[in-house]
Amino acid sequence: MQILVIGATGYAGRRVSAALARSGHTVLGLARDTASPASRYLAVNEVTPVQGDFSKRDTWRGHLDGTDAVVHLLMDMSDPVGADQRLFAELAAAQERDGRRRHLVFTTGISSYGRTGLPLMDENTPGNPESPIGFRFALEKELDATGLAHTVVRPGFMYGGPATTSMTGQWFAAAEAGNPVFYGDTAKRWSWVHVDDLADAYVRILDNPAAVDGEVFVIADDQRLTALDMQHAAVRAAGHTGKITLESAEAGGMMQMAADQHELVTSAKAHRLLGWRPRHASFTDAPQRHYRAWKAAQPTD
Repeated sequence: MQILVIGATGYAGRRVSAALARSGHTVLGLARDTASPASRYLAVNEVTPVQGDFSKRDTWRGHLDGTDAVVHLLMDMSDPVGADQRLFAELAAAQERDGRRRHLVFTTGISSYGRTGLPLMDENTPGNPESPIGFRFALEKELDATGLAHTVVRPGFMYGGPATTSMTGQWFAAAEAGNPVFYGDTAKRWSWVHVDDLADAYVRILDNPAAVDGEVFVIADDQRLTALDMQHAAVRAAGHTGKITLESAEAGGMMQMAADQHELVTSAKAHRLLGWRPRHASFTDAPQRHYRAWKAAQPTD
């Protein structure tokens, strides 16, 4: 298939795009700057960078021509609802023009659930509309109502590789700066997934997209440590031996507030329908290795 990846130059996007190319697909990676280091990474991994800014649909609409599937991995912070609604509209318009039924793999995330009070969540758990990013569940429902061919992926917290937008990368950076901070409830537990295990799930979905049309998949491993214990492992791997400062979730901004609760999920459905299993057991199995990978990805200028 020919696949357009939106968010291809991002943390997950680079690994997902490369994994899809390795599996034999023709992959186009949307990039604002096709000469950037992230775009060069795509090219080295046999992904074709194509110019476009997701917030300006006139710049990427043409890339839908000849495309069989779209993987959407980007949240446009300037207009997170409207931007995705415009994507749905453009896919519908493209289908109307040429009759090609493109499969959209739409990415949200487990923080969209918000506070549910449940010890373990799955694809059928209703989200709390009061979550700061609960609008992503509403977008899932809008997508379902469009009739477009689609699959929804809700990843756990990502780690591994360059960790550019991973919480673990933030912890490594704060540890090196000597001021690690933990935001919010110190007892909260999150489900995690290695970025390459996540990429494998997208490959499995697009190996046979018709079989998972309309399905939702939670993709995470079975780690059950508290987020604070995870941060302790990260800062120690980065060489920090002092204390971690505790702050309110509000002090950390919207994304910290959105994740300030237990977010434990089961991926039993992905095991059953996709044959997906995480190959990386836990961040805490090798925190020094993950720190070295993050460190190697930092600019040297």
